[in-house]
Amino acid sequence: MDQPILPPPRALHRFRRPARRRHPRRQLAALAAVAVSLVLTAAGCSGAEPPAAAGGAAAPAAPVVRGPLCDLLPSGSEPGNPAALTGQPAEVALQWLPVLTTFEAAVRASGLAADLRGGSGLTILAPTDDAFAAKFSEENLDQLLLVQKDKLRGLLREHLVAGSLSLSDMVAAGGVTTLAGTRVTVTGGGGTARLADRADTVCADYQVANARIHMINRVLGDLPTTASEDGHRAH
Repeated sequence: MDQPILPPPRALHRFRRPARRRHPRRQLAALAAVAVSLVLTAAGCSGAEPPAAAGGAAAPAAPVVRGPLCDLLPSGSEPGNPAALTGQPAEVALQWLPVLTTFEAAVRASGLAADLRGGSGLTILAPTDDAFAAKFSEENLDQLLLVQKDKLRGLLREHLVAGSLSLSDMVAAGGVTTLAGTRVTVTGGGGTARLADRADTVCADYQVANARIHMINRVLGDLPTTASEDGHRAH
C-alpha cells in the first residue's frame, strides 16, 4: 500500500524575448538556410521508424475523474491520485480519498470490505464526510458504527450497485438498482449526475480494481435524518 511520495513538480517559467528587426535580405538568407537544414535532416532520418511504431503500444491514458470536488482531491503525482488508485482494491483506494473517511470507516465496521471485491465488479456511490454530517448526529452515527451493524450494512447496500459502471453508463441507463433492491434514477450529463432526485455526484469515475467509485453529496436510503437543521451535528 505504501507508495513513493514524489515532490510536486517545479513550475517552469518561460520568458519571451522581444523580437529583433532583421534586414529583409538577411531574413531571406536565414530562412533558406533553415530550409536546407530541414531537408538534409529529413533525408538522413528517412530510414528511421516513427517513435510510436518503434516503441510498440502507447501507454494507457490516465483515468479522468469528473465533478466540482475533483480539483480539491489528490492529483498529479500526489498519493491517492486517480492513476495511482487504478490497481488498488476498492477498500484500500477508499483510504486514500480524504473526503470519504466516514464511508471508509463504515465499510470496515460493517464487515463489507471483502464484498467490495465482487467477482462481476461493483459501483460504489460513496457519500462524502459532509453528506454523513448533514444526515446523522454524532451519537446516531456512533451507534451505527459500533452497535447497529445490521442497519449499517443495509445502509451501505443502498450505495452499492452490481457491475462496474461509469458515470455515462448510469446516465445512459437512466437508473441503477442497488444491492438493497432500491431503484435509483440517474439523470444528468456534462460530468455530473443526479441520483434519486436528491443526491449529486461531486467527483465521479475513479477506476479501481474491479470497481468504480462515484462520490455523492447526500446519503441515500430511508434512514431518518438526525443531524440538526443548522447543518451541525447534534450530540
